[in-house]
Formats: sequence, C-alpha cells, structure tokens
Amino acid sequence: MIRRNRRTGELAYYRCYAPRPVPLSTLVKAAGNRWSVEETFQSSKTLAGLDEHQVRRWDSWHRWVTLALLAHAFLAVTAAHDRRDQAVADDGTSPNGLIPLTCNEIQRLFTALIARPTRDLAHRLRWSTWRRRHQARAQRSHYRRQAALQS
Repeated sequence: MIRRNRRTGELAYYRCYAPRPVPLSTLVKAAGNRWSVEETFQSSKTLAGLDEHQVRRWDSWHRWVTLALLAHAFLAVTAAHDRRDQAVADDGTSPNGLIPLTCNEIQRLFTALIARPTRDLAHRLRWSTWRRRHQARAQRSHYRRQAALQS
C-alpha cells in the first residue's frame, strides 16, 4: 500500500501481509492503527524513558518496559481526565484561556513535585500556567491563519 500526504506529496509505503485474502478496507484500517501505535511508542520513549534501558536479560527488559509503559499510561490517563473534567471550547482551550494539560506538561509538573516538593513549586505552577496560556494563544492564531489560507 502507498499513502500520499495531500499537502506535501510525501509518500509512505506499507508492506502488508495476511495469511488469507482480506479486503482493502481492512488493510487501510491496519495501516491507520499502525500510525497511532508508532506515535504512542515515540511518546513513551520521550516521556517515560522506554528506550533508556541497559539490560542484558529478557526478564529485566520486561520489567523496564512494563514500568515505562505504566508511567506513560499514568500520563495519558491523567491528561484524559483533565480534558474530560474541563469544559473545552471548539478552539481547544478551557474557559480560563489555557490549553488542557498535555502528557509533557504533566511529566514536567510531576518531576518538579518529586524532585523538589517544597522549593519553587509555586514558581513551577505559575510557569506552567503561563506556558499553557501562551500555547493557547499560539494555537488560536495558527487556526485563524489556517482558516484564512483555506478561504
């Protein structure tokens, strides 16, 4: 299968195999699921250290991967709960003008809480609020520009 990006024209090739003939729609669905799985693994590598193991045996590798994926699941579930609990507008921002918490931001805040629980935690929270407000403004500007280019 070949997929082409409509904007850039970039091609992505997928080699597909099934033991018996399957419809094209099934192959397309499998290729689409592959994209989300790859993004999740990339996120796990960055946020949870999935690729930072230095082990020689299968059992220790298995423990490391389990812990890394558990940490990533914690970040993803926490971000999903934040999005669910906030009333998010059509432009992706909450009523207070912030973007919802992302996995990256939750990881930063959690690390700050664990590393230095009492010292400069208030500063880190203010910095997080400023960053999320700035990202919301940038997101709105980007969407306005994209809408103007399309019309």
